[in-house]
Amino acid sequence: MVSLLGVETVRHTRYAKTPDGFHIAFQVVGDGPVDIVFIPGWLSHVEALWDDPLLAHSLRRLASFSRLIVFDKRGVGLSDPVQLADLPSVEQWAEDVVAVMDAAASKQAVIFGTHQGGVMALVFAATFPSRTSALVLVNTFARLARAPDYPPGIPQDLLDEWMGRRDADWGVKTGDTRSFNPSLVDDERSRESALRYERLCASPGTAMAMRRMVFSLDVRAVLPVISAPTLVLHRVDASEFRVGHGRYLADHIPTAKYVELPGADSTFFVGDADALLDEVEEFVTGTRSAPDPDRVLTTVLFTDVASSTEHSASVGDRRWRDLLDAHDALAGRQLARYGGRIVKTTGDGLLAAFDGPARAIKCACAIRDALRALGLVVRAGIHTGEVEVRGTDLAGIAVHLAYRVQAKAAPGEVVVSRTVVDLVAGSGIEFDDRGEHELKGIPGKWRLFTVNR
Repeated sequence: MVSLLGVETVRHTRYAKTPDGFHIAFQVVGDGPVDIVFIPGWLSHVEALWDDPLLAHSLRRLASFSRLIVFDKRGVGLSDPVQLADLPSVEQWAEDVVAVMDAAASKQAVIFGTHQGGVMALVFAATFPSRTSALVLVNTFARLARAPDYPPGIPQDLLDEWMGRRDADWGVKTGDTRSFNPSLVDDERSRESALRYERLCASPGTAMAMRRMVFSLDVRAVLPVISAPTLVLHRVDASEFRVGHGRYLADHIPTAKYVELPGADSTFFVGDADALLDEVEEFVTGTRSAPDPDRVLTTVLFTDVASSTEHSASVGDRRWRDLLDAHDALAGRQLARYGGRIVKTTGDGLLAAFDGPARAIKCACAIRDALRALGLVVRAGIHTGEVEVRGTDLAGIAVHLAYRVQAKAAPGEVVVSRTVVDLVAGSGIEFDDRGEHELKGIPGKWRLFTVNR
């Protein structure tokens, strides 16, 4: 997939080696004039973080005006594991940043820290001022627990409740990304995505040990010695890391510029992420990008259950709901198999996006064949074109065209546009020419093809 922000989205994971022998996984995305090192919260996975469409959009936005460096600190994600009895210190984590910057040929970078990653960013900026061109802190803190001299902190009983979360719940019952963000509280898909991300980032034992360690940190002593230009951003109603943390940072870092933003979502890429990233871009580059939509070249797939009204009437509401649930599960497995992303369900079908048309065709055929076992006959339509990315949704003429192509499919058929046929030339996929068609609401005539069984 090629982003019209100018960011090459083909990413390669590489490894840096620290002086004490740990291998640190990292990626470099974009080719802007300034380097940004992104330090997320206490956990990460440099490959899985691109699976979340909201986070991926925000990272692409950062990479549109920088050379963005993302990495997994030692002990999590794709970096070397650590012994629970010998967890890394925040200073060692800061040294991981040095190793990554050296491997990425970055002499100096903007350090972007959010959530618990802000603690690491603060220590890095204080310890390695010559490697820090600027510091960006988003919804983060220097200390988490409340104390007599730190009233913004979280009361100890609530902190104990957080840290007392059972190992068995990790990746199974919670999903911190959703719980930190009120706008996602009823979003079941984001819950499942967050739980999967937890499982990929760390095992339960490692996660709980690191959570306890991170939550006990206090780096307030380094704030007065930070000399790099600093931007502190905080959402005024952030539900977990409350705004007092950001105000404290701004009051105690001599070079800080402080900006409060509306919103209650603690995670920077949830909610109005672009307004927050506008502030970051202006701070880093001196200007803001024009508010053009993010447009990408992608392959769009629509599926639909044929004769769904008649089918639902014949089996009854309860059985029909069970069939739709089974439909969603089977389709989801095939999408995961072929690298597709479900954009949304459409009642008795789905809208999905793919990086390439050949995988979309194979996935559509696999979904059709798998659903026959449920007695469901599916038709599908596929088109490749530019789409407008709106958060997790897609819009634009290419989406409408794919929907109209699907409408031309007979039950059990996978129909594609001429664009798709041209793009998969040489793949071995065979087609039957369906001739030219007028598509409702789409100018001109369009040549359509049926995938040959």
